[in-house]
Amino acid sequence: MGSGKTHWARLLSAKLGLAFYDLDAVIVDQEKRSVADIFSEKGEEYFRYKESAALERITEGKEGFILSCGGGTPCFFNNIEYMKKSGKVIWLNTSVEALTQRLMKERKSRPLIREVDESELGRYIVRKLSERRMYYQQADVTVNEESVTLDELIRLLFQTEKPDRMNEEL
Repeated sequence: MGSGKTHWARLLSAKLGLAFYDLDAVIVDQEKRSVADIFSEKGEEYFRYKESAALERITEGKEGFILSCGGGTPCFFNNIEYMKKSGKVIWLNTSVEALTQRLMKERKSRPLIREVDESELGRYIVRKLSERRMYYQQADVTVNEESVTLDELIRLLFQTEKPDRMNEEL
């Protein structure tokens, strides 16, 4: 949450000429209500079930795309294993300070932090990262989000394999 997943996914998609999917947007479109409304009306468990089903629906039978998922996606229903089988997984490792600054402005639109007091947000983020780290560390590529460039991200992503389009000047 707040690490820049959608931002970087859109940039990668445009630069590589690959289809872009935002997992939350797919769920919102399917449910006809915001993620915050889904959480408040149906609860996190319902959302996580829908998220896992949408993940499989988006990835099944597709190749060559960029998917931005929520920060909790890899932590439920063996999603991390499924994601790794479906493609390369990137962890945008972002500092607690940067996440706190970004999320402070977005608290009301983020269901997991909507009710978290501003003075507690940093501690909440530390706790969530601690709970999720074991899933995030399974990513194929880990980058320090605050210092990465698009070209660097692409190099890291394809350091062991280079599709034909990667031989072109990026």
